[in-house]
Amino acid sequence: MLVSIRRLLVANRGEIALRIIRACRDLGIETVAVCSSIDAEAPHTRAADQSVTIGPPHPRDSYLSIGAVIDAARTTDADAVHPGYGFLSENPEMAAACVDAGLIWVGPPADVIGRLGSKVEARRLMQEAGVPVVAGEMPRDQTDEGLAEAARRLGCPLLVKASAGGGGRGMRVVRAPDRLHEAIGEARREAEGAFGDGTLYLERLLTRPRHIEVQILADHHGHVIHLFERECSIQRRHQKVIEESPAPHLTAGLRDRLSTAAVRAAHAAGYRNAGTVEFLVEGTDDDATLAFLEMNTRLQVEHPVTEAVTGRDLVHAQLAVAAGAALPWSQDQISVRGHAIECRVYAEHPADHFLPDSGTLLRYQEPVGPGIRVDAGVVTGSVVSSHYDGLLAKVITHADTRVTALARARAALARFVVLGVRTNIELIGRVLRHPRVVDGRVDTTFLESELDDLLAETEDDERPALAVAAALAVHDRLEPSAAAGPTTTGRADDPWATLGAWRLS
Repeated sequence: MLVSIRRLLVANRGEIALRIIRACRDLGIETVAVCSSIDAEAPHTRAADQSVTIGPPHPRDSYLSIGAVIDAARTTDADAVHPGYGFLSENPEMAAACVDAGLIWVGPPADVIGRLGSKVEARRLMQEAGVPVVAGEMPRDQTDEGLAEAARRLGCPLLVKASAGGGGRGMRVVRAPDRLHEAIGEARREAEGAFGDGTLYLERLLTRPRHIEVQILADHHGHVIHLFERECSIQRRHQKVIEESPAPHLTAGLRDRLSTAAVRAAHAAGYRNAGTVEFLVEGTDDDATLAFLEMNTRLQVEHPVTEAVTGRDLVHAQLAVAAGAALPWSQDQISVRGHAIECRVYAEHPADHFLPDSGTLLRYQEPVGPGIRVDAGVVTGSVVSSHYDGLLAKVITHADTRVTALARARAALARFVVLGVRTNIELIGRVLRHPRVVDGRVDTTFLESELDDLLAETEDDERPALAVAAALAVHDRLEPSAAAGPTTTGRADDPWATLGAWRLS
């Protein structure tokens, strides 16, 4: 039965919350933002029609509190909840609680999230559906000894992975047995903090695979389509840094194998709404090795590159499907136009093992230009908190060719101004100029193996940046209109707005 979403609560923060709010505004849907006390003045709370503070800064007491989110939806008379990604987006208890409260859950059903969130159950489903899988095991005995026994059966190298969630959280590489117990402890602690679930899974590590994923959409009427693939091999600590679509150097046969396997996986799981089927791929020809990795039961951080090359709005489609409508497009209506690249800008210090950074943004200025899209959740003056993921923004460039999309990405990053915290902008710029990246021939080991050379040019002296920040701060204090953003003319660089009160006449 088709229903209408009147008011939607966004159970997230930052750039994804703003992305969802923007989509709702397009469709005339009212929005409710939730926030922790430290986020009370964050951009996503100001962009929504209403906002509700649901707890203190720690995610466990706010964004990860199912009861607090449901209470906020009831208090504001919302009729739907969109979880974004991260936090509660892949939590079956959250999906079930929304349905029990009479709310529309913008995502797959709770039982589907549960099946695909269990690495063992997901593997079983994929094997039954004829989708190849990576060797792995989630032992019933989750003690260090039980996990060590499973590791001995699989052999090294292997991955210790959080059973719940994704995004590289709760994941450690074990190349030798003497590293196992330390990796188990680190992964368990990180998984408990990020997802509230310390259950671990062990998986055999392929040595030099590519990480390629396929975007799918499914409705309540038995229809499943794919929106082609994304290359996600450039990663640090198993978290993606640069993504692109389409994946370079894939034969038509291999692309068809990937998309067919993804659609088959979605059918096997009884999937609904937007999702991503992730694969490890070794080789580029029709006979390349293909192995199912996992299925993410949510919108992905990198969904904008798919939107760029297909011209389709995935959040619009999510909302339509959640309301009971059939998919807005058929498979033969989906095609790829040009090439898109997404670069994730983090508050972190790459030279110090990617240690997250925090502080107040003294200056934040996004690049603009043809084929450039920036999804961000911060502005000048925003506080970057250590309580949350350090993602500041995503820079997405689109062009007719991959060469031009890369050039636009490099130029956009060169014009991106972030002062007040350290970022990975300079590193990403160097990555985009690396010969292997330019040639489109990378695997998941690329950043790890090339990192020392990429960091060799890093400038450790921060005094020039601090001097610029101070000069800009003084300028903004003397000329407040210059930092105020768009003016009555619609341009932030309007000379009549940026000049002071003095005029020559």
